[in-house]
Amino acid sequence: MKHTSAIELTLFADYFQFYLQDELAQESLADSWTDDATNRLLAVASGSIGVGTVRNMDVPVTIEVLDVEPALDSEKWDHITQCSIDIPSGKLVIAGCTDYFPDAKRIHVSPGTYVARISYGALNTLSDDRLDGSDHYRVQLWPGHSALPRVLKQRVAQ
Repeated sequence: MKHTSAIELTLFADYFQFYLQDELAQESLADSWTDDATNRLLAVASGSIGVGTVRNMDVPVTIEVLDVEPALDSEKWDHITQCSIDIPSGKLVIAGCTDYFPDAKRIHVSPGTYVARISYGALNTLSDDRLDGSDHYRVQLWPGHSALPRVLKQRVAQ
């Protein structure tokens, strides 16, 4: 598994979500948060991915851009989803949904379609007020083909 880049961020997951999107994407994710998308913690629109979180606070996020599909390490994670994202501009923006877009973090990638695997960890560690927890999120991206969103490992809620 060869990394072309890996970054660690802390994102404000306002409205229990953060985004990955092509810099030029125009379609809003607002209508993509259906009941199914909310249950799988993953919404998609053209050039955009909305990752659901269990807190609407700052959350740690790791983004890995890989050359090839990584091994599935499901034993380390509570929930895992997968989908695709088109990045024709070659600039992937990572942001909380209320972040100021021009200041958001960008990753430069080769233009094209990528598979995104989102892993969700420590989801059942929230405090009673749901403000504190050890939840964390990893997004792995590698070149691939268009694919519908799916759950690879379903969370067992407590």
